[in-house]
Amino acid sequence: MGVSDSAKSQAEVLIQALPYIQKWSGAIFVIKYGGAAMSDASAAQVMQDLVLMHCVGIRPVLVHGGGPEISDLMKRVGKQPQFVDGLRVTDAETMELVEMALTGKTNPRLVGLIQQQGGRAVGISGKDGGLIRARKLASAVDLGFVGEVASINPDVVYAALRGGYIPVVSPVGLGIDGATYNLNADFAAGALAGALGAQKFILMTDVPGVLSDTESPDSLISELTREQAQRMLDTGRVSGGMIPKLQACLHALEKGCPRAHILDGRIPHALLIEVFTDSGIGTMIR
Repeated sequence: MGVSDSAKSQAEVLIQALPYIQKWSGAIFVIKYGGAAMSDASAAQVMQDLVLMHCVGIRPVLVHGGGPEISDLMKRVGKQPQFVDGLRVTDAETMELVEMALTGKTNPRLVGLIQQQGGRAVGISGKDGGLIRARKLASAVDLGFVGEVASINPDVVYAALRGGYIPVVSPVGLGIDGATYNLNADFAAGALAGALGAQKFILMTDVPGVLSDTESPDSLISELTREQAQRMLDTGRVSGGMIPKLQACLHALEKGCPRAHILDGRIPHALLIEVFTDSGIGTMIR
């Protein structure tokens, strides 16, 4: 019986991926996923990618956002979301809704999707095991319970990894004052990547990557050095939601993570293309 061309192609793809499987086996990757890129169909594919990566020896850690889910929950209880410079104004009632949306809804949904794909996942709040200690974010306008990362204690994540689980982390933190704080998921993920000594920090978003011309999707910059990325921030060549993403990447690099990537999470199996092919996608900062 002859071998089909489809079977040969599948074998060829696996052989092409072999050097990357060998290179990254045992490595920790921190992946931030959320926002507009986190549709139901997209989430199922991304979780499938994570399970495949885990099966070949990579140790992925997923940090998720959930801004749309938070806004939806707020509107359902009659609260109108308010933002200042892209940050959600978070009073005490809103903080309860943030925790409900992130830790009570989005986190278990992603854990469930991983397990539907045959993986083993465990949901972790930033408060669990003292993972993320936070402090109130200083700003000109009082944003309420909006915080920033003060310190990371990754012991609970290491314990999950040693147990063979994919940790799924929701970005809330416990303050020194005992209050719970709403954290920017990009910054929380970047800080965690640095604390874990991750080999890759990957931000999945809803744009192709860093663009030299924000009006032209074809102007993708495939690679940047730390110095070039910082210069783009200093000179205002990036704007909007790309600013915290680049800042989070630079923070991860400063803490020892050798590579940071900004990928278009809308592309099917973007993670596998980036990790297991020669071409890769998006923007890499090194």
